[in-house]
Amino acid sequence: MLNGIIGRKIGMTRIFDTDGQAVPVTVIEAGPCFVVQRKFTARDGYEAVQLGFARKSLAKANKPERGHLEKHGSKSAFEVLKEIRVADAGALEAGQEVTVAQFAIGERVTITGTSKGKGFQGTVKRHGFRRGPMSHGSMSHRAPGSIGASAFPSRVIKGKRLPGHMGNERVTVKNLEVIDVRPEDNLLVVKGAVPGPRQGIVLIRKAG
Repeated sequence: MLNGIIGRKIGMTRIFDTDGQAVPVTVIEAGPCFVVQRKFTARDGYEAVQLGFARKSLAKANKPERGHLEKHGSKSAFEVLKEIRVADAGALEAGQEVTVAQFAIGERVTITGTSKGKGFQGTVKRHGFRRGPMSHGSMSHRAPGSIGASAFPSRVIKGKRLPGHMGNERVTVKNLEVIDVRPEDNLLVVKGAVPGPRQGIVLIRKAG
């Protein structure tokens, strides 16, 4: 049975619970998605389905993508194609619609997205290092400091935290609670924050 869906992060807001407490929530446009390809044969080696999200004209797809879609009988192209493992892919049909109605209020979900890119950052912002003295004469306000000994081992140890590219990586947040489900609007409301910027693509799966 299918246990996931592709969505687009709309943004964050808050709602008030029965006790009047403000609860931060993320609103996600989840689906509708369509089954493009099924993998369940011995040659595939595992069971999964490929879902398509955000329909577009087949003419707007590139040639390899168009050939893939036509091979599996799809009449339209999609902005996003993602594969989800399922227990019984053979029971699903190509072209079958997948909606947010499969989720229930109070259920736990795991959401995967791409975090915001921060560019090249130093150790203070990237790893939370303490800065050096800010007084007059200091030569190392935000410098990383010593990165290893010169005599032994005469190299920088693997895994040393240094300045570098920050963000723009795959991030998974587990066990987020579903606060509201609105199938008529294809909306899913979950408690807490979800990786990525507004309009970012996310993959939502049932926890466990």
